[in-house]
Order: sequence, then structure tokens, then C-alpha cells
Amino acid sequence: MFNINPCYTNKGFLKGRETMLFDTHTHINAEEFSIDRDEVIVRAHEAGVSNMVVVGFDRATIEKTMEIVKEHEDMYAAVGWHPVDAIEMTDEDFDWIATLLKDPKVVAVGETGLDYHWDKSPKDVQKQVFRRQIQLAKTVDMPIIIHNREATEDIIAILEEEQAHDVGGIMHCYSSDWEHAKRCLEMNFYISFGGPVTFQNGRLAQEVAKRVPLDKLLIETDCPYLSPHPFRGKRNEPARVRLVAEQIAVLRNKSLEEIAEMTTNNAKTLFRLI
Repeated sequence: MFNINPCYTNKGFLKGRETMLFDTHTHINAEEFSIDRDEVIVRAHEAGVSNMVVVGFDRATIEKTMEIVKEHEDMYAAVGWHPVDAIEMTDEDFDWIATLLKDPKVVAVGETGLDYHWDKSPKDVQKQVFRRQIQLAKTVDMPIIIHNREATEDIIAILEEEQAHDVGGIMHCYSSDWEHAKRCLEMNFYISFGGPVTFQNGRLAQEVAKRVPLDKLLIETDCPYLSPHPFRGKRNEPARVRLVAEQIAVLRNKSLEEIAEMTTNNAKTLFRLI
């Protein structure tokens, strides 16, 4: 079932040739890349990654995100506030994010959503901050990147109540079932898959990846997290989005080039880059 990347050797990624991939969710702003960020970006280009969105979710990561995307023409920013840290968000932070959304390099609000795995921020605070960012996205007519951990029903309910359909967005690193995916699709959201779709125990993600309409399908790494098979447990990086695309190509009985073209066009359409 697992199609190991033919363009990867023990020396690294070979040229991606004409294959163009769009990693829609990266954290190369993270400290894990502080030493070799430039080399990581080079490897991504060599693997065929033509574009990526760098996601900032608090003061430090947003500042670094804006610094990075200003230096790279093929990179774009998403800015928002992570649910785990919702309790720390101030009105000043919110106003700052609203100002940044005017920057032409910023293409989405997020990541935002709900995270019930950690108990740092109470659920009611998370919901309030989540709703506020949905409303902001609607004000500026910009898509939303959704973080969901153990909170699917509440997230969908809030998206429906806030009429998020008006702007749509991405269900980032999707891990729920097909029934919930259909509800998200009905609200104008794209479904994005990362490393877990390549895992041997990733059957749920694989089943959903087989069924998502091709014009609503996206790929990502969420690096430095969730490195795909056969690098599970190691630091992830944007070049490995190619492994995600290859696995989806196998699941959908398509070529890598077809999945690359479709998901790249989808990302550019969503982020209004074409």
C-alpha cells in the first residue's frame, strides 16, 4: 500500500522535475528549523514543492512567519491564534492579527479551532476566541484554517452557527470520519491530509482521502510534526509533502502528477493566488 518516494535516496531528495506541490500547512517558523531552515527550503524545492503556507499561531510564531514569507516569493502566511493558547490572547493580539490580514502575503486566518486534548485553555475561552476569529475572517473575506483535536462536533456546530460557509477554508490534517467530512464539505471547506494518511494504522484518514472530491482535496506536512512513513517519529519538513501526495495517488488510482496538479490548483484557488 505504501509507495515510497522514488525521488528520495539516502543522500536526499532528487529534483522534483516538473511536479509542482503545494504544502498548505508548515511550521518552518518553529525553533526546530532555526539551525538549517535554508537547507530545508532548498530540499523542498528539489522535491518539487513550488509553494507553501507558513502558519503562525501566537506572537512569536507569527512574527517569524512574517519575516520568512517576506524573504521568499513562493511562501505565504496564515496568521491566527491557537486554541491551546486561547487563554493568553489579548485584545491587542486580536487587533494586531486584524492589521496583519491586510498584508498581501497573508492568505488565511488561522490556525484556529478547538483542542480538547490539552487543558491549558478552558473550553469556553477556546470557543470565544474561535468564534471571534471566524467573524474576523468573514469581515476580511479570507479562508480559515481549522485546528481540531478531539472536538469535531463542537467545531462543526460553531462553523455552522457562525455561517463560516461564506469564506470556507481548510480542515487541517483531517482525522475524523467521512460523515463529518461531508458536513465540512457542505460548508465550503477543503479537506487536507498530512503524514497520518501514510501510516499503517491510518486507515480512517485513508478511507476519507479516497472519497473527498478531487476539487476539495489538499495536502500538507504540518512540519516539524507528523512526519510521514517511513520517517514517522522524525522531524518533518516540507519536502515530505511529496510522500503524502504519492500515498493519495495510490489510494485514488491516480498518478503523482495528477494529484500534484489538482491539489496545487486547489490551494491556489482557495488562497486566491490565481
